Amino acid sequence: MLVQQEIEKQLQNALQPAFLEIANESHMHSVPANSETHFRVVAVSDVFDGQRKVARHQRVYQLLEAQLAGPVHALALHLYTPLEWQAREARSRPSPDCLGGSKAEGRH
Repeated sequence: MLVQQEIEKQLQNALQPAFLEIANESHMHSVPANSETHFRVVAVSDVFDGQRKVARHQRVYQLLEAQLAGPVHALALHLYTPLEWQAREARSRPSPDCLGGSKAEGRH
């Protein structure tokens, strides 16, 4: 099973999200082609009601502990309640460009 599919299955089962988007952003980083190391997760769930941002992130890190211990190097997490998501007009910010590794070389 692909890492992205594992992440989706874990989060679907645990969060029962109203909206879930998982994007493999590895191609934006200095990694080999076809890598599955950098992901952007947008999840909208009632589970996040009453939780601060840190607690939401901790919950997702716990759910994805196996992936974070192995192939996943980075997660960009955008976690919202349904009301927060509605207030954002169902949009989250895109990830910034990577400047690490060889992508930063040549920039001054």
